[in-house]
Amino acid sequence: MILVALIVSVSALAQSQSEKDKIKELELMRQMDRTRKINMRIDSAVRLSDEGRYQEADAKFRMILKSIHSVPSDLTYHFGKNSFFLGKYRQSIDWLNKYIQLKGTQGQYSEQTIEWLTKAENELLKEKEQENKHAYEVLSGDYYIDCGATGKVVCPSCKGSGVVVKKNYFGDVYKSCPACDKRGYLTCDEYNKLLKGRLIVD
Repeated sequence: MILVALIVSVSALAQSQSEKDKIKELELMRQMDRTRKINMRIDSAVRLSDEGRYQEADAKFRMILKSIHSVPSDLTYHFGKNSFFLGKYRQSIDWLNKYIQLKGTQGQYSEQTIEWLTKAENELLKEKEQENKHAYEVLSGDYYIDCGATGKVVCPSCKGSGVVVKKNYFGDVYKSCPACDKRGYLTCDEYNKLLKGRLIVD
């Protein structure tokens, strides 16, 4: 009787273990299927990018990113590279840096990532230089900045304090602000002259 109970117990335990193994196997198969489908979608987006259809590729990459919790390292490279072709240099830099963080210098795309990263950084630098040049051209042109109802603005030289602090070997030296003459503000005319480099100061 005890022997029969023991056999039944061992059999039930084996069956329970077998069911757990089957559940684990099913979950593993589901994960593999999910991974396969994600990889197929990534490959599809990469093909679009390789064909020069960068906007479509970008949309597809974004859809993939919304549907997953863990981002594959290859996706960070391809998305970063595609962003470069769209002129989204900051985004390109962010995603290419992510690839380097995940794979270091030994990843499948590490060498290409560094090349694209350098290109994106150079283009971003050019973009900033162009923006600065444009801002200077706008401010140095024959534009008149409207200062609002008061007709005054806080002096940008002293930030409204009326005093300019300069450092020398002996420490801080406080001087009356030459732009606003200690007032802490400029009239609209003075402000516009200052922007154009035409404000005469003592």
